[in-house]
Amino acid sequence: MGAGLVTVATAAGVLPSIARSMAELMTEPLAETPEHTIAAGALDRALALLKGKNAVLIGPGLTTNASTAEFVLGLLPKIKGPCVIDADGLNIVATKLDVLGRMAGPVVLTPHPGEFARLVGRSNDDVVRHRLELVPEFAAKRGVTVVLTGYRTLTVGADGRVFVNPTGNPGMATGGMGDVLGGMIASELAQEKDVVGAVLSAVYVHGLAGDIAAERLSEKALVAGDIVRYLPAALKALSGEAVA
Repeated sequence: MGAGLVTVATAAGVLPSIARSMAELMTEPLAETPEHTIAAGALDRALALLKGKNAVLIGPGLTTNASTAEFVLGLLPKIKGPCVIDADGLNIVATKLDVLGRMAGPVVLTPHPGEFARLVGRSNDDVVRHRLELVPEFAAKRGVTVVLTGYRTLTVGADGRVFVNPTGNPGMATGGMGDVLGGMIASELAQEKDVVGAVLSAVYVHGLAGDIAAERLSEKALVAGDIVRYLPAALKALSGEAVA
């Protein structure tokens, strides 16, 4: 999505697996718990890593380990730029929602209905049935942008604007799709000052890449890595270039 440099900071024990996954990534080992999750003691190092960074994504793969949760809740208020909170980052925030009000920069939450249900203390069915009421209410109250993923992903700005995404397909209901979206949103936030515009761009392209992948591979066969694989084709299509 155009990010110039990406650094992955994670528990030291799992860092080699991350480093082997993509040669272009910068990596940073953080202090870890006996369960090999990020420890509360990693906070100072993480704060040092924030210097010079244009956007932060926190959440995928974290777990809700008590020490990890302490780390997350200590880090979030210190982030000055745009921050995307996803996955277990959302589950940790759900235990202490007031942390959102102490964040200095723009905040984007990317929950699926189950994660959003935990944020608002409602059932999953309630969230699906009343999302057009619940999501704007939460976004306005907490001063955040919310991307409720799923069929016709909903993006709601803190100012109350509501957008329904037209791209994407049922084949994208597989593990890791939200992690890819979180990274794409963080990349756009690092490049664009318009927070809602950056989020809408990433959500649309994410779905479009999924639609192109489904056309080539079938919906049934889709996995999260296919979104990354077909992202260049989606970006070319948006620019008006022919897609081979």
